[in-house]
Amino acid sequence: MPDHVHLLVRLGQNSNLSSVVRLFKGRLTPLLRRHKAAWQQSFYDHCLHPNEELLPVFLYIYLNPYRKELFSLDQVWPGYFCSSEDWGWVGPLTNECHPEPAWLR
Repeated sequence: MPDHVHLLVRLGQNSNLSSVVRLFKGRLTPLLRRHKAAWQQSFYDHCLHPNEELLPVFLYIYLNPYRKELFSLDQVWPGYFCSSEDWGWVGPLTNECHPEPAWLR
């Protein structure tokens, strides 16, 4: 997305979300400053519960730029990254790395 980021991360047992976000933002702040950009004051987080399904969250993140018509369905979103472990379960759901048109409904 051109003005925000969506992340889906798995925290380690000794990690907490605010420290991970602080580290992430801290590492990127010098780059943002060079481009005269800055972080928003706050952020929205949502912690998934063990019984909560991962696929709807993944699809929301994956499809966001397609739903906003930043990319057409025949284009691969260049800003998307998924670990090979996670792509193992979600990759087969895609149409050769492209979203299925039915997903956008």
